[in-house]
Amino acid sequence: MGLPEGISLIDVTSVLLPVAAVTLLLRALPFPFLRLLKGSPLIEFLGVYMPVGVMVVLVVYTLAGAAAEPGGVGAALLAAAFTLGVHAWRRSPALSILTGTALYMGLVNAVL
Repeated sequence: MGLPEGISLIDVTSVLLPVAAVTLLLRALPFPFLRLLKGSPLIEFLGVYMPVGVMVVLVVYTLAGAAAEPGGVGAALLAAAFTLGVHAWRRSPALSILTGTALYMGLVNAVL
């Protein structure tokens, strides 16, 4: 176990540290710019419609990929309906996503 021959810990560190720094900066930089744009109609529009759009894209992606998986589209549709039901009941995105994902994984893994 360990690093491949010819690769030292210094080599790995010299790659990982800049990658980590760039990743951190790219994730942190948008927040100061949002303060500058606060009250902008575009930012308000994105704040309302972007989460819904992202969820729609994820659902379509899941359903499209489910055709080749064990359990197929049926498991994905059942889990999606369950997720919608939990969200309508509790209005908690985290709870509905976690329970829907758990149900989908259970259904897919229960298929022999």
